[in-house]
Amino acid sequence: MQNYSDYWYQSSDGLRLYARQYGNESADRTIICIPGLTRNSADFAPLCEHLADGYRIFAVDLRGRGSSDYDPQPENYHPGSYAADIISLLDDLALPSAIIIGTSLGGLVSMVLAATALERISAVIMNDIGPEADQTGIDRIKAYVSKPSSVSNWADAVAKTKLIQGQEYPEFSDQDWINFSKNLYRENSGGQPVLAYDPAIAQLLIQPSDQPAPDLWPLFTLLSNTPMLLLRGELSDILSPHCVSRMCELKPDIQFLEIANCGHAPLLSEASALHAIDDFLAKLG
Repeated sequence: MQNYSDYWYQSSDGLRLYARQYGNESADRTIICIPGLTRNSADFAPLCEHLADGYRIFAVDLRGRGSSDYDPQPENYHPGSYAADIISLLDDLALPSAIIIGTSLGGLVSMVLAATALERISAVIMNDIGPEADQTGIDRIKAYVSKPSSVSNWADAVAKTKLIQGQEYPEFSDQDWINFSKNLYRENSGGQPVLAYDPAIAQLLIQPSDQPAPDLWPLFTLLSNTPMLLLRGELSDILSPHCVSRMCELKPDIQFLEIANCGHAPLLSEASALHAIDDFLAKLG
């Protein structure tokens, strides 16, 4: 049984965008969940169901993912456009601000929002991402995003997903891998699983080798007065302990939790993650 409603809105450049809406429409606080690079709104289902009684929640499909329109101009697949799309959602809802939960790329989007519309962010939960990303993890993600291959059936889809992501989730059961794969793929008209994202999103990862990565630390410092929970997978190859240490130095009031035996990125359905998120949200008042 579907326990969410479909919500459609329009980007500033005319794309039809999608979000799953959970929870209580009359709740005092609204949460917006932003997924990682190749992921979509389905990833947040367990978390949204867990929080639904006390919040109004929107889990978005970024442009080029899931049910949202694919962008005919791939150069728009970057955090600036995604942040503008979140503003479009807030405007469509007539909301002055919301709590942002961002996994990986979603956390980068929250930092861009800090630079463009800080007043629209009431609190941030950053999931396995910071102002710096380890090159090892970037190279790993680039390898499978930039060269996607097709699968012929669901068994192949699950096997390929496990091959690519196995080191990130060493405790997954067979059913966990099936569920994870069904969030990453969807069936085409012929019943064949296809990736639920536009392959052109890989453009975000393409940059000349002599071009330095953008410095995101100034964006992070803009969130100095914004309540923040930072989560890290113990095995993460994206968010390093060094980066976490610096984030905690720059923002001493940050709440931090490391999710045991998990890589990039925690699913936010782990018991420890749910407890930390509940505690963080309760302290917001």
